[in-house]
Amino acid sequence: MTGKTTFTMIKPTAVKKGYIGPIMAKIAEGGFRVVAMKMVHLTLEQAKKFYEIHKERPFYGELTGFMSSGPIVAAILEKENAVEAYRNYIGATNPAEAEAGTIRAEYGTDLGMNAVHGSDSDENAIIEGNFFFSDLEKF
Repeated sequence: MTGKTTFTMIKPTAVKKGYIGPIMAKIAEGGFRVVAMKMVHLTLEQAKKFYEIHKERPFYGELTGFMSSGPIVAAILEKENAVEAYRNYIGATNPAEAEAGTIRAEYGTDLGMNAVHGSDSDENAIIEGNFFFSDLEKF
């Protein structure tokens, strides 16, 4: 059975460009309900811990540096089959390859600065959501 929640982050470049409102509106239009949301500025150490799963990948240093370069908006979203539905809704990781109308096609800059993060599994959605939010912060 697939889960009803997923995790997302609006990344630093999208926050800096003022896309929080439009991205959140698009998320709501897609039928996702916000369960928890906050704006934070990750330290490099926090970004490294969050992306620890990628520590052996060549892009790890660039990714963690970017994700700690400015504030992000973290959110837990709810919808049936949330992980798959959200990943389809945000589009391909590379905005140049994302379908027109998806969040990454509309607000992403490039492969590294693709506007939003989306969990890749039900298990990771829980882990990622718990990284940012306590049970008292989830509604």
